[in-house]
Amino acid sequence: MNYQQTLDYLYQQLPLFTRIGAAAYKKDITNTVLLCNALNNPQNNFKSIHIAGTNGKGSSSHLLASILQENGLKVGLYTSPHLKDFRERIKINGVMIPENEIVDFVQEHKTLFDEISPSFFEWSVALCFNYFAKQNIDIAVIETGLGGRLDSTNIINPILSVITNIGWDHTDLLGDTLPKIAFEKAGIIKPFTPIVIGEKHEEINQVFITKAKECNANLIFAQEQIDIESFNTSVNGARFQFKPNQLFENEFETDFNNTNYTLNCPLGGFYQKNNFKTVLVASKQLQNLGFINNFKTIEKGFENVIVNTGLMGRWQILGTNPTIICDTGHNVNGVEYIVEQIAIQTFEKLHMVIGMVKDKDIKKILKLLPKNATYYWCKAQLPRALNEVELQIQAKEIGLEGFAFETVEQAVNAAKLSAQSSDLIFIGGSTFVVAEAI
Repeated sequence: MNYQQTLDYLYQQLPLFTRIGAAAYKKDITNTVLLCNALNNPQNNFKSIHIAGTNGKGSSSHLLASILQENGLKVGLYTSPHLKDFRERIKINGVMIPENEIVDFVQEHKTLFDEISPSFFEWSVALCFNYFAKQNIDIAVIETGLGGRLDSTNIINPILSVITNIGWDHTDLLGDTLPKIAFEKAGIIKPFTPIVIGEKHEEINQVFITKAKECNANLIFAQEQIDIESFNTSVNGARFQFKPNQLFENEFETDFNNTNYTLNCPLGGFYQKNNFKTVLVASKQLQNLGFINNFKTIEKGFENVIVNTGLMGRWQILGTNPTIICDTGHNVNGVEYIVEQIAIQTFEKLHMVIGMVKDKDIKKILKLLPKNATYYWCKAQLPRALNEVELQIQAKEIGLEGFAFETVEQAVNAAKLSAQSSDLIFIGGSTFVVAEAI
């Protein structure tokens, strides 16, 4: 089989959550354990950082990987889902896993797949761990898929765990209250391993405190460690200031004094502010562990995150005149941040290309979207996608006017035809809509 034939086989044979939803979700890690046992447990052959959260875990993973690369390390990065090419999920220093590695792995272990019947995600995790071990990486940044406690990635023993935040997503699988969701995410907290929590929330703080005590894990709430003094965004990214001495004074070889220090990052979404705090506090822990040498590498890691890792889909500019922006935020909390970001942009008219998947809280998300916009409802090409006409009908009930299109391409083209050079076109609602737009 060639690469495309291999992927076709995997898509057809192994249930894929991103395509079919909850039916592909395995509520235990048994299959991953069996796969990795058969591979001689490659996950034990490299150090790792484990990152979970409702929103921000992808950006945070890429930022930490970029910072570690700037320290001269060979860094593995595992994220999901991919946007254009499956190989985006598995990278070393920003370079995607070669096609032949995937083909050879599947051919060698096809009988094992037939015996265990793993999900697509379980197989992907095993492939990732096996590849990282073969390549003798220095450290890996591993992003969870769903939750944490029962996530396939949760067979690693990381040197640092990070939970970015807790919000409303996948409530059918993770629980219908924030404490229940937090409990699942807290499952990545490991014995005697520092855990950084990105955002405090009165309703769920105790969940993390209790789990950390059970594990004798040093718990750090990022919001208590650092304040960002100013935060500005533009089409070129974000520029923010903080007092580095809050974290690094007298312990780092630095070139700053007690005043505010400015960092630049091409990730321009306003919602990145909390992610940046989380990453800075996590960097402090990595400094303590000997993986970050000086503050300059943190600065360069922020500046070069896209170059170093190939990150896409986070407040990404796809065009100008009119400005075309896409963002993968797709749950209630993510959309709240996006709407806040749109509100501070300068434009004449707003055009929104939106598609969603069936298992999201459609009504809650629709109610967040700006009323003063023209909508182009669409459907990504996967079974989970919500029919564009049904989406249009639900939206009209709450006062959102627009047109329905069978494909993302048709919707984007219609928006381009309607928009003037001073307008803004936003594309989102689903990771898969953004993938097709890119």
